Amino acid sequence: MSMTENQGATTTVGAALAEGLARAGVRIAFTVPGESVMGLLEGFAANRIRVVATRHEGSAAFMAEAVAQLTGRPAVCVATRGPGAANLAIGLHAARADSAPVIAIVGGVRRDVQGREAFQELDAVRAFEPIVKWAVELKDAADAAALIDRVVATATRGRPGPVLLAAAADLLDEAVPAGSGGVHAVATSTEHRADPDPTLVRKVLHLLADARRPLILAGAGVLRARGTDALVRFAETTRVPVVSSWRRGDVFPNDNPLYLGMTGLGAPASVQARLEEADALLVLGCRLGEFTTFGYRIPRANTRWAHVDVEPRGATSSHRPDIAMAADVAAFLRVAQRVLGRAAFDAASLEERTAANAVDRAAYEASSVVDAEPWDGPGVHPGRVVATLSRVLPPEAILTTDAGDFGTWAARGYRFHRPGTFLGSTAGPMGYGLPAAIGAALARPGRLAVALAGDGGFAMTMAELETAVRERAHVVVLVFDNGRYGTIWRYQEQRGKAVGLATTLGPVDFAAVAAGCGALGLSVGADEEFEPALRQALESGRPALLHLTVDPRWTTAGGDLADVVVEAPEAWVEPEADPAAEPALPPEPILALEPDPALEAHVAADADTPPVADIHEPEASPE
Repeated sequence: MSMTENQGATTTVGAALAEGLARAGVRIAFTVPGESVMGLLEGFAANRIRVVATRHEGSAAFMAEAVAQLTGRPAVCVATRGPGAANLAIGLHAARADSAPVIAIVGGVRRDVQGREAFQELDAVRAFEPIVKWAVELKDAADAAALIDRVVATATRGRPGPVLLAAAADLLDEAVPAGSGGVHAVATSTEHRADPDPTLVRKVLHLLADARRPLILAGAGVLRARGTDALVRFAETTRVPVVSSWRRGDVFPNDNPLYLGMTGLGAPASVQARLEEADALLVLGCRLGEFTTFGYRIPRANTRWAHVDVEPRGATSSHRPDIAMAADVAAFLRVAQRVLGRAAFDAASLEERTAANAVDRAAYEASSVVDAEPWDGPGVHPGRVVATLSRVLPPEAILTTDAGDFGTWAARGYRFHRPGTFLGSTAGPMGYGLPAAIGAALARPGRLAVALAGDGGFAMTMAELETAVRERAHVVVLVFDNGRYGTIWRYQEQRGKAVGLATTLGPVDFAAVAAGCGALGLSVGADEEFEPALRQALESGRPALLHLTVDPRWTTAGGDLADVVVEAPEAWVEPEADPAAEPALPPEPILALEPDPALEAHVAADADTPPVADIHEPEASPE
């Protein structure tokens, strides 16, 4: 049915979907437009949702994922039919790994040709069910308003995640029947969670209080709950230090004496050692993924631990948690602070714990230095680049990172001072850095976003430089160029076979690419050139790119220079070709907890929702 036949209608399906998203707080949508989503895009315009055209649907999904992570609100990406929908997959996979509430809307072929191998036809629901939290097709115009509310609720409640909504192109233009909801649909309400039972909270506090080497492992759940300030108060009250989960280094201010580093790839040696020494561990808003736990080695078998999360399903270690609480992190910290307000602290034990924390902090600071190695070889020293960034960038700058060994230098040496200043997908997709930075800059107008990428990953999405220019996104990109897919090259070296096979890349003048897209492009070939170029980029008033030459023997951050810069083996060559060798280059309990009758009565009186905190045996589940 055409729009001309609907002139007397209250609204169309596309407009109803757009209005539901606007009520849920959506302010921006990312897309490569197609004929199957025209009615939806027109609805966005009518509801003042900004539509950003990207150069690839995968980038659209990455941008939406970044917006969702930073704001905590649902973010939208849109694609048309089979090829466009398929291209969304990489970003939706990242959104699932990062618990980001992304809503993907896919336009399909007309209903009268469905199931007949129509042009670009795809069963998007079946295709995406293994990737997203929920995939659903809208089949009736009368269901549009109710279904979009359910889509938003599914994406945002419990553990957030991506949801895919499919709709036929002709259905998006169909009129919403009178009385079926339409513009009068009730806006989705904020999820209400009861405070956790203070008795259970007290058990967690006793777990930490009775330990000699307690530790908090904090993850993205703290960021989603806007709980960083509360976590700082809690850690300082109990004198328990904090380690952040992998790629969540902004969960706790890195200059706080109680911060001991980020786990995962690039982690200082002190981080894993301290986790292994812990006799009590509070896992707070963290899923205990493979890299966070150093290959599922944490928590150790002799570590007592508690898991507090909205969905504490992570029985990923060799033993289940002593306490598992299904609770919002902010609610847990709020109740814990009230319980601690009635606690009697042992001064001597607190001082002993403070002294031990100072030793741990000194070990972290010593092992997280990334710019101390002597170096006068070609290209830039990646550690010196990171140290300069940490010194020059404003504390509110948002750092994003792509996949690759270069990222380990920032993981170890960059210092985050505020929450919401780091975006690195735990799915590890290449091509993420630049689109995420664009999404961050658009979600936080006036804030600088700095993308770190390797030459391999950056080339996958570098067309989005034009998007950054067109949308006036305040973005600076650093491309660490070693002329190869460096991480896989390193794995080939470890195997000792076929080094360079399919991992050698040809040269690209990335500065010229940036200039061709209307951005500032600068080439940096030595350490002394980097800071002036960075400052020029920051002051340019437009998107900028710094093309950094990196000697290929710099790989991951860590260890002595001899472990990092080594003689590379002979590169792989095709049969009959001349071999090309690489150039040579160098306790006691700390507090007593009293019951709080007033608090317990408050919790008991909360009958709006069932209790969400409980001690139970969670099912084992993958990351």
